[in-house]
Amino acid sequence: MYNSFGHIFRITTFGESHGVGIGVVIDGIPSGVRIDQDDIQAALHRRRPGQSDITTPRKESDRVEVISGLYHGITTGAPLTFLIRNQDAKPDDYQQMETVFRPSHADFTYLHKYGIKDHRGSGRASARETAARVAAGAVAKQMLTSKSQIEVLAWVQAIGGIEMPPMEGISLHLIDNNEVRCPHAETALQMRQLIIEMQESGDSVGGIIACHTQGLPIGLGQPVYAKLNAMLASAMFSLPAVKGFELGSGFAGTRMKGSMHNDAFYKDAHGAIHTRTNHSGGIQGGISNGEPITFQVGFKPVSTIAQSQSTVDTHGTEVSLAAKGRHDPCVLPRAVPIVEAMTWIVLADAWLMHRNSNWASIHPSE
Repeated sequence: MYNSFGHIFRITTFGESHGVGIGVVIDGIPSGVRIDQDDIQAALHRRRPGQSDITTPRKESDRVEVISGLYHGITTGAPLTFLIRNQDAKPDDYQQMETVFRPSHADFTYLHKYGIKDHRGSGRASARETAARVAAGAVAKQMLTSKSQIEVLAWVQAIGGIEMPPMEGISLHLIDNNEVRCPHAETALQMRQLIIEMQESGDSVGGIIACHTQGLPIGLGQPVYAKLNAMLASAMFSLPAVKGFELGSGFAGTRMKGSMHNDAFYKDAHGAIHTRTNHSGGIQGGISNGEPITFQVGFKPVSTIAQSQSTVDTHGTEVSLAAKGRHDPCVLPRAVPIVEAMTWIVLADAWLMHRNSNWASIHPSE
């Protein structure tokens, strides 16, 4: 059950990094939703490995196969199941790691929890699993945008000590205009150079992804244990390498006075109520307030690096490990579509939960 995420729009992923393939079962999607497989493929293309010289050289086309739940491009109400076959798995690259614990990796904890570990590219702990989430996120996006004007944009805000300045007019075109997926072109060049330096030295680097969601209705989120911010935080912390989540003002808000931090309400020229500031990040009391939802996700440096590191084997004997295999020197560029996908999945789930909790919103005539 802990390979599943969501309440009504519920995804269950399966498969390993160097097994036959990976996939996802999506429960709870209503019947009658038109699904464009080309859009799913486009989302997977943004996440796939081997897309540039600053990502892992593993080559995967990530072609998605529909196993069930779709007929003539329309959801049937049955579980929607996708399979993505692994085409460039090289498990032999990981033989040296079969009996060695990689520093800061899941090897040690997986072995002690389950009594067995899949050393082939980390098995279920590998970021390879996130391709299945991206496919599910593309479905959630199509479901929601068929009924609303919701938009979700994520981008690389910082890598290492390099951070882009405040910027307006961020668009998908600007984000995808470079391999780093930073919309600020000058900063993107600096980030790219840093990633290349890490790659050449056999090291890695982390950073921050920012996400901005707009067009949401007021009312999404279910207090007290399914608050929208809690669902988003849970989604982001389920991703490999995530170490931090900040909504709205985040930790910076702890250094402000209440008189500065409070978001004052006002009525606009069309009679709609908004807030003048958005320190709340679009969520108050765990419920969306109609303002843009803004948050940041912090990713640690990749644990598996080519530099020699001191560690121990499964017998506790001290050894030196310089990991072989194919790894990203920085996960941030490929994590952007993953953050977007998990956001769409959370929003789809919250949308369906709200529909079930507010009868008047479904049947206003009654």
